Amino acid sequence: MSSGTSQILTPQGVKPKRSFQFPGGNLGRYIVTRFLLIIPTVFILVTMVFLLMRTIGDPITAALGGRLTREELQARIHSAGYDRPVLVQYFEYLGQVFTGNFGTAISDGRPVSELLVTYGAATLELVFYALIVAFIVGIPLGMAAAYFRDKWPDAFLRVFAILCYATPVFFAGLLLKLIFSVWLKILPVSGRAGTRTELALNKVEGKSGIYLIDAIRLGNWDAIQDVLEHAVLPGVALGLLTAGVFLRLVRTNVIGTFSMDYVDAARSRGVNEFRLVRKHAYKPALIPIITVIGLQIALLLGGAVLTESTFEWKGLGFKLAEYLAARDFVAVQGIVALLAVIVALSNFIVDIIAAIIDPRVRY
Repeated sequence: MSSGTSQILTPQGVKPKRSFQFPGGNLGRYIVTRFLLIIPTVFILVTMVFLLMRTIGDPITAALGGRLTREELQARIHSAGYDRPVLVQYFEYLGQVFTGNFGTAISDGRPVSELLVTYGAATLELVFYALIVAFIVGIPLGMAAAYFRDKWPDAFLRVFAILCYATPVFFAGLLLKLIFSVWLKILPVSGRAGTRTELALNKVEGKSGIYLIDAIRLGNWDAIQDVLEHAVLPGVALGLLTAGVFLRLVRTNVIGTFSMDYVDAARSRGVNEFRLVRKHAYKPALIPIITVIGLQIALLLGGAVLTESTFEWKGLGFKLAEYLAARDFVAVQGIVALLAVIVALSNFIVDIIAAIIDPRVRY
């Protein structure tokens, strides 16, 4: 054996052991691990929702108490199985959730899973508009704050980011309605579309429930304009909540990127600060934003409840507020559990995208 060369010797006829290689390598292992983590996450969230709802008391009495006689109430309670031990109800509910059954509303008798089809598209559309606003406002202003770091524009933008995050969504919505709908009269006060547009969209075959997509399929430019006009105020009210987070995140990461060697090399070649921000420090600063989008979706879904109630945007949040007012805790429990599953799946998808873009996430 020549010098500088190493060789692994094995006994004759004995093959060296090979370590198990996961299909897809590190990315495949990461995807499987993150998917398996969804199960305990959903389990914990569903359990917490169930226990919180049961601390309120019997759902039948809470929803229908005072409207039925004592005998009728007892009959309904026995029929629904709420007179059984809580542990028995809990395991039955877990079995229903993991088969896609989130219960049936007491007030109107509708399956909660059906509400996802009817009202889920509206909430998805609102969250999409809010994310667009968050990207348009948060990312450029974050880059501007990094460019003017430690100067008065930077201080102003940081205060603006705090106000965006700290201002209650319903207050921002009411303020926007007062300015743009009541005073300036340039945008609609509430709703997802005008009456004429809704009638036209209801005639679309195989409608998706997302008004903008259905209006584009209809090919009606007046309907598209009407849908977008109704989306401006709720989208801005909800989007500013996340825009503040994006602004501060982009600012912090762009400033951190300025200390990298390749940025110093570009600066030594005479590249000005604005070009450094736009060409060199911008893209690396976007990677952390992708990783936090999953958390922001949870924040947006929570804010959607108040936003939809403020603008009468008939989505899952709007129905959740209605069921809370009706003290229909079975429907509330089902919708909250359903939103928890959506948040868990959204985080899973975002984590996979982040792992594909940035290989360091997989390790």
